[in-house]
Amino acid sequence: MNPNDRIREQILQYFYDRNAAATSRTGKKGSGVKISDVKRKLKERHGLKQPQVMSNLTYLIDNEWVKTFDIQKTVTVRRGTVPSTTTFYEVTAKGIDRIEGGSQFEPRSRYAGISITATGSNIITLGDGNVVNSEFNDLHRALGDLKDAITSNRVLDESQKLNFAVDVESIRDQLAKPEPNRGVIRQLWGALENLATIEGLTAGVARVHELLSPLLG
Repeated sequence: MNPNDRIREQILQYFYDRNAAATSRTGKKGSGVKISDVKRKLKERHGLKQPQVMSNLTYLIDNEWVKTFDIQKTVTVRRGTVPSTTTFYEVTAKGIDRIEGGSQFEPRSRYAGISITATGSNIITLGDGNVVNSEFNDLHRALGDLKDAITSNRVLDESQKLNFAVDVESIRDQLAKPEPNRGVIRQLWGALENLATIEGLTAGVARVHELLSPLLG
């Protein structure tokens, strides 16, 4: 596992908890929070240093787990008024779904037109429009993390990234079925498991393999 992933989970959980307890968007109990308060609270909770917070918060923002918004005010000074902008940080719907595992109120599903509840399976719809059998929710999430690691990897070229990312998504699609096609999964995983030798992908491949192993037998 990427050592920064634990920090990212701690940061995302902090924003999720703040949003869950919020009574307004800004202010002392707002869902949005200033960076100074973010740093202070994460130091109190987890002992995180400022560089750890900033580098991983930037990653979460770039990947749309957390967002920023600005509040502009006019401040009176001796010579008149000057504009003042304060930036707030807040969890996104995608970040909430990451913690909660999905919601029926998400954007239109990739499988629109199919009554998922009528399939008789314990299916949940995720924020990206995918659906997954709840039995495989952790695996689905781990595959998503692996796909993110693949697309941001500096060793693979763009063609390789596309091919591997498509294979990952194909496995994720199988997880919507009550009984995933094990032959298809084995064939797809046969190519993906070789990524374990590439720097930056070893931990992600190992995590997926651990969760995927019951479907490979």
